[in-house]
Amino acid sequence: MELIDKLKKIKDKFDKLNEQLSDPANLNNTEKLISLSKERSDLIEIIKSYEKYNQVINNIEGNKEIIESSGDKELSDLAELELDELKEQKLQLEEEIKIILLPKDPNDTKDIIMEIRAGTGGDEAGLFAADLYRMYSRFSELKGWKTELIDISDSGQGGIKEVVFSMSGSEVFSNLKFESGVHRVQRVPATEASGRVHTSAASVVVLPEAEDVQVDINPSDLKIDVYRSGGAGGQNVNKVETAIRITHLPTGLVVQCQDERSQLKNRQKALKVLRARLYDLKLKEQTSEISAQRKTMVRSGDRSDKIRTYNFPQNRVTDHRIGLTLYNLSNIMEGEMFELIEQLKIADRAEKLQASGEV
Repeated sequence: MELIDKLKKIKDKFDKLNEQLSDPANLNNTEKLISLSKERSDLIEIIKSYEKYNQVINNIEGNKEIIESSGDKELSDLAELELDELKEQKLQLEEEIKIILLPKDPNDTKDIIMEIRAGTGGDEAGLFAADLYRMYSRFSELKGWKTELIDISDSGQGGIKEVVFSMSGSEVFSNLKFESGVHRVQRVPATEASGRVHTSAASVVVLPEAEDVQVDINPSDLKIDVYRSGGAGGQNVNKVETAIRITHLPTGLVVQCQDERSQLKNRQKALKVLRARLYDLKLKEQTSEISAQRKTMVRSGDRSDKIRTYNFPQNRVTDHRIGLTLYNLSNIMEGEMFELIEQLKIADRAEKLQASGEV
């Protein structure tokens, strides 16, 4: 009954929103109409499920009446058979509704800043960091998102010391928020003559992009340095001081951007990264108490945790947080991460349901 009560309250709210949207008094208030429309839009999915659920309950009651009152055995048998199917539908809908009712992560719809850094393993770690960058870039292409490079530091031999880039599109953070952590690779490096398998690592950080209103940056708190870019890009890159380094004095955070030929564009990109990092710090402060009480398997806040192993000799990838092993590593490295990400989402939902006491 508790679930029904929740659904009825949501339906009442939905009906009230419809009334407000059609109220002539609100027609000239654009800001209010946008706010009401968004609220209504957020409820549509649960309202549709509630309507289906109501229909199934009504059908169950109707079939029970037929079974109890009908003198026709054949009709009663059909109603009995259909009743079992309806009860199964009811259970499935209840599980779906519980998931929909879970609190939404306000960052799920946001774009992201992703940072990949080579860890232990020397040149091989740099090559693995470059492979991860390519994997996420390919995944972005397959999803129809936009990827934009912000800063990159080469390690030689095709490897990367560090790369910072943004991704924008539909539900980017929702799909990639579980990628933060240490990624470990096991394979035979191209430079290894004896064929011995080496273990290397790279760290990944995923930050939701912060809007201007969420993070206030005082210009007097910033130390901005301009310098010559050191990467590839032609004579202009090396001769003109277009690269930007910004230090946020209160926190000591340092960001830099040298990808663009324009000093202004590099400055804008660097500020975007700084804002995302400050927002991440703000979120950590807000959730530190909760995290101390309950550190979830999927949502580990400790980015030093080893979250995944990529074993090339066995074409295997293992996500240690949820105990998932897939034998399609070659496809995953080409950006086909769909099953891996879906399983992480399912595990996260299961944890939330358990925490909420719904299971």
